[in-house]
Amino acid sequence: MKGLLRFVSMGALLMGLATGAALADDLKIGYVNSERILRDSAPAKAATQKLEQEFKKRDLELQDMGAKLKATADKLEKDGPVLTEADRAKRQRELSDMDRDFQKRQREFREDLNQRRNEELQALLERAQKIVRQLAEQEKYDLIVQDAVYFSAKVDITDKVLRALNNGK
Repeated sequence: MKGLLRFVSMGALLMGLATGAALADDLKIGYVNSERILRDSAPAKAATQKLEQEFKKRDLELQDMGAKLKATADKLEKDGPVLTEADRAKRQRELSDMDRDFQKRQREFREDLNQRRNEELQALLERAQKIVRQLAEQEKYDLIVQDAVYFSAKVDITDKVLRALNNGK
C-alpha cells in the first residue's frame, strides 16, 4: 500500500511539474538592469553633470578650506617650539575652531549632495518605471523583474528601456 501511495504521489508531483512547465512556457518575462539604467542612460549622465555643476563651487571652497587648515597645522607644528605657551594655546584653539568649522561644512556638503542625488535618481527611476510599464503593456509581458540573481540575455529588456529614456519618452 505504501508503495502505491508513493507511486501516486510521485505521479501527482510529476503532473504538477508538467503543468507548471506548460504554464511557464506561456509566460512572457522580462528583466531590467536598474544599475545600467542609473549608470548608462543619458538622463543619468545629465543628472550627474547637473549635480557636479551645482556643487562645484562648494566643493572648491571646501578644498581651499582644507588646504588652509593643513597649512595652518603645518605652521603651528613648525613654529610650536619657539612660541610662548599662551601663543601656542591660542593657535591650537584657532586650529581646532577651523577644523570644527571645516568638518561641519564638509558634513553639510555631503548631506546636501546626497539629498540632491537621491532626488535626481528618484526622478530617473520613476521615468524608467513608467517606460517599463509601457513596454509591458505594449509587448504583453506577464512579469518584468529587476536586479535578479540570474537572467538570460533573451529576457533582458534593459536596452529597450535605455533607448526610450535616451529618446526622452
